[in-house]
Formats: sequence, structure tokens, C-alpha cells
Amino acid sequence: MSDITSGFLGQRVRVAFIVSLVVVLLEASGWAQNQPSVSLETSETLFTVLTAINTCGYDQELSASDPLRAQIRSEVAKAVENTAGAQDVVGPMCLFYRQHQVPDPAHDLSHYVSLALYLDEPPTFTLKMKEVELPPDAAAVAGMAPLMQAFYVKTGLHAIWERHQARYAELTEIYHAPLAKMTFDTEIYLKMPSAGYLGRRFTVYLDAMGAPGQTNARNYAADYYVVISPSSGTAIKLQQIRHTYLHYLLDPLALKNGDSFKRLEPLLEDVKNAPMDEAFKSNISLLVTECLVRAIEQRLTQIPEAERAKNIEAADKEGYVLTRYFYDALGRFDKDPAGIRNAYADMVGSIEVGKELKRASQIEYSSEAAPELLQQSGPHNGRLLLNAERRLAAGDPETAQKLAQQALDAQEEDSGRALFILAEVATANRDMDGARTYFERALQTAHEPKVIAWSHIYLGRIFDLKEDRLAAVDQYRAALDAAGGALPEAKVAAQRGLDQPYEPPVAKRPE
Repeated sequence: MSDITSGFLGQRVRVAFIVSLVVVLLEASGWAQNQPSVSLETSETLFTVLTAINTCGYDQELSASDPLRAQIRSEVAKAVENTAGAQDVVGPMCLFYRQHQVPDPAHDLSHYVSLALYLDEPPTFTLKMKEVELPPDAAAVAGMAPLMQAFYVKTGLHAIWERHQARYAELTEIYHAPLAKMTFDTEIYLKMPSAGYLGRRFTVYLDAMGAPGQTNARNYAADYYVVISPSSGTAIKLQQIRHTYLHYLLDPLALKNGDSFKRLEPLLEDVKNAPMDEAFKSNISLLVTECLVRAIEQRLTQIPEAERAKNIEAADKEGYVLTRYFYDALGRFDKDPAGIRNAYADMVGSIEVGKELKRASQIEYSSEAAPELLQQSGPHNGRLLLNAERRLAAGDPETAQKLAQQALDAQEEDSGRALFILAEVATANRDMDGARTYFERALQTAHEPKVIAWSHIYLGRIFDLKEDRLAAVDQYRAALDAAGGALPEAKVAAQRGLDQPYEPPVAKRPE
């Protein structure tokens, strides 16, 4: 980074849970005092999408669901029956649903969860980005949005949503304490608070209208989402939520230490016949992180050691060949006062490639593997832009520029994010005019609040450096509006820009 850089889901009902990891612990340890961006929420947008497909015949695990699901279905059916013209909007919507059903009911729900994450708040439900920029699963059912919007208005779905807010609050309260304990225990084990991740969010959405046996997890840029539905019992799928939470905590460490993975790439050749997701066979960073996550899960799960050994062997046979190494390394980490942030580089750097290659070559892989829970929700998994960000963080702006430009030219990924990266590259190259042009272009196409807010901040700094204070103030004010309450780091930076003109840090002279 150069001198001038330092740095979704409809109407939300935020219910009773912003995880605040024991204030005494944070103060005693000297960790970041910023409130962690971890929340449990309900969403009218998600409720509407799931209620729409329920109306059209989505019945998966209905008998196992909380009774609220059947009650809402009954009320919607009555509204459709008693509202003149309702069948005229329900018919086309349900025809679309049937035409786009997939053989696997789990994927049926998954597609609509992804769509909900990219829809604006009611009553418009407009896409938050161009359809070509959506991930494939959401794009496949994007035509549902306008049909669902008509259904929402005609049946008075908002009133039904409002009528059941008390029950939603009760359900959220049931999940509150177990989720808070899970995040707390995970961070204590890693000696790493999520409060240190400013500008990033981990959100668990709870909605009664889905199948309780399924957990849908998504990662889009710096934000992570888990969508769960309550059952008629009390079981809470904490292991699946924790899996995504571990990615939320650990993915940035892989990004920061990108250069250390190159020497591990020969392992990819050995796992090419493994049954795990193809993404792990082509990206060593993803494979390393997934193995570390699985190793931590074994350390945190209260089971007999013999069962842990069986789970690690199963991970080997699915292709996650470094899980065993990380499990052993974590045994040493447990006794060290250093947190995972400080231990990460050494842990990865101590992997003996030859030894692991020899061990991997002797593994007899299984014929199938459980699908990975966390889906990268960026268009086409955002591979080019993800790698561009990693190369930039590793001090390789030339490669980052090529990857971002490739993504922009192909028009297969988020153009606003691609332009933002190109602006950062220009900044790193001290090309202020080029940076200004790219930041301004990013603002014309960006939908991600963080890209919008920081583009305004960086433009404000550029104008300050050009001694155009009025233009700079306009940019900082726009950044404040874009940041809202979800991007505290951007909000602080924008306010600082309003308080006084930006001045680049003074480079230290060598001693």
C-alpha cells in the first residue's frame, strides 16, 4: 500500500445478538476494543424468498421444522385464497419455481438462499448488482425476484412478517447464548479476537421457512453469512456455523501470508484424484486453510482421541492431506502463549514438503467426499479478484494488475471490485491521476458498501493532496453515508478526513 491507502440483505431486524466477547477479557489482554462484527439477525428479504418457494411447493423437512413454518404457510395460503387477483401473481411465480427445480432438494434451497443475499430490501427486491455479476446459483433463479415482489405486495406479506416478530425474537434468543459461547470459545482457543477485523462481518441469519437439517454458508468478499432454520426440537447446528466462523477468522491470515504457499504447490499434484471439491485441487491457499480449519475443529470437539484419529484419517482420504500435520502442530500451539496471528507463519513455514508429499502419495483416497459447507459467493467464485488481492497484499502489484484487468475484461466478476483493485495498484505505483480515475470508475459500478466507502475516502485523500479541500470534504461525507453502521473503520477514516486535511505518513529515515 502507498501513502494514500491504509486500508446486504434487505430490511434487517437485528435481534438481541451482537457478540461482545467478555469485556473483562478484552481489557485485560489489551486486545482490540472495537465491537466485533458478529451478529445473529432475521431478514424480511430472506423470509420473503423462502416463503415464496414454500407457497410453490417447497416442503423439505416440513414435519421437522418449528411449528411457525406451518403456521405462516397456512396464513399465506389463506391470503392467496381470499385476495382478488392473488392467483394471477402466484401462478407465474410458482411456474418459474417448478421450471427451475433441481433434482437435489438441498441445492434447490441453496439457490434461493444465494439469491436472497443479493436482493435489496422490500418492497422492491431489486438486485444489488448486475445479473451477470451474480454467482451462478443465484443467477440461475434471479428471474424469481420480480415475480416474488408482486407476490409480496398482493398477499400483504409484510403484515404476516410483522405479526410473527415476537416468535422470531423468541427463536433468536434460543440461539443467542450457544452462538455467543461458540464464538467466544473459538477465539479463546486461537487467542485471537474477531474485534481486530474492522470492516469485516460475520452474520448468522435465522429464518423459520427453510429446512432445519440444512445449513447454508456463503463468503462474499470480506463478509461471511450462515443461514439456519430452527427445528421442532432444540438441536442447533453449531459445528457447521463454527466451520464458517473459523474461515472468517483464518482466511485473512492466508491472504496476508500468500507468499509462503508457493513451495507447497507440489501437493496439489498428489490430491488431483481426491474426491474433495475441485477448488481445493487448484488453489493451495484454499487447501491449506481448509486443512487447518478441520484440524482446529478436531481440537475443539469434545470427543475421544480414537474418534479424532478416525476423523483425521477420513480427512486424509478425502484429500485434506495437511489436516494431520496441523492437528499435531496445534498440540504445540496449545502450550504456547502466542496467538494464531503470530504462530501462523511459522506453522505453515514448518511444513516439510517432502515428508508430506511422501505421506500423501501413500493415501488411498475415498470414492466420495462430503461437500464443502462454505461457498464462495462471488461470481464464478471470484478467483481472479481473490488472487489479485492476494498478490497485491504480497507486494506484487504487477500480477495483481494483470489479474484485475483480466477479470474486468472478461466481465465475469464484480467490475467495481476489479476497478478498486486497479486503483490500489495505481496508488502503489504512485500514479495519483490513474488512481483517481479508477476510484471514480469503481464508484460508477460498485455495489459493495465497503468498495464504495473506501473509494470515496481515497478520493478525498487525493483531493487533499491536490489541495482541493472542498472536493475532499464532499468525498468524506459521501464515505460516511456509505459506511453507515456496518463499516466502523471506514467511518472513522471518513470522520478523520472531515476533521482535518489528509497528510501522508512521514517516512522514517534509516538509522
